[in-house]
Amino acid sequence: MDEIKTDASPKAMLECMMLIRAFEENNKALNAAGNFPGTCTSIGQEASAVGVVRALVKNDLILTNHRSAGHLIARGADPGRILAEIMGRSTGYCKGKSGTLHVSAKELGVILTSTIVGGELSLATGVALSQSVLKRQGIVACFFGDGAACEGIFHESLNLAAMWNLPILYVCENNQWQAYVRRDETMLTDHISKRASAYGIEGITVDGNDAEAVWAAARDASARIRNTKKPILLETYTYRLSGHFEPDDMAYVDPEELAEWKSKDPISRLKAKMLESKALTSNDAAQMEQRVQRAISDAVSFAKASPFPESSQLTTDVYA
Repeated sequence: MDEIKTDASPKAMLECMMLIRAFEENNKALNAAGNFPGTCTSIGQEASAVGVVRALVKNDLILTNHRSAGHLIARGADPGRILAEIMGRSTGYCKGKSGTLHVSAKELGVILTSTIVGGELSLATGVALSQSVLKRQGIVACFFGDGAACEGIFHESLNLAAMWNLPILYVCENNQWQAYVRRDETMLTDHISKRASAYGIEGITVDGNDAEAVWAAARDASARIRNTKKPILLETYTYRLSGHFEPDDMAYVDPEELAEWKSKDPISRLKAKMLESKALTSNDAAQMEQRVQRAISDAVSFAKASPFPESSQLTTDVYA
């Protein structure tokens, strides 16, 4: 059963990151085995997803992008239902009609997943305006990448949100790669957060591979947005350790660069920190791994056993 997750304890965040990684590694394996769709993974970015999403509260809303599995799972989505959606099964979040790139989950406050680069930026202002006009308490968290920050809609969305005092937490997951193009080929500065001052709003950069730091930054930013009703731009500085769209051999990536960022793996980093401080034992870690693997196995079994939609459902849920 779906349940919005808000537990931001280090153990809970570590296990959630492990689940996200296992889910996406499993998708890669299924794709390699054949007869499974390609996916855009967020491997390496788990701390950003978990840290931000676990800083949100139940009435907050989320708009995300093509690397959405981490955000969905961190929010409490059932891996089996996500997998069923990717496989086009009727038990998926959108009855098998969205695939991996357009998932929405109303029950979790996930308004949409946009495969259009920057598409979620264009809609976040409308969702936040609705929240404001209807005097709802929840803020809007909008996830996008550094590639979307080079789109014109980035300027339009932030400028409008600043002018109208819309309660939006803009989250730029700066993962250094824009599809197959490295970030420094499209922009001259390292950080997106510096652009916030041009719109008269606050900009923050946080180590996107440190789950606890991301959570603290997102928690504080969310609190200020709730108090002031003004948007904030949060940049999680991270790295995509897998390809743009699977299958992808990442031949375009400098091996030394990839190795350097693998040494900063957010899961290994938090686990090592907790083991060193004795906040986690090796037995705890082993039990986490067992639960994660069981969850993935159950998800695969559920999705494979789920039926495809009936042909009579072809034109249902179609609005345009």
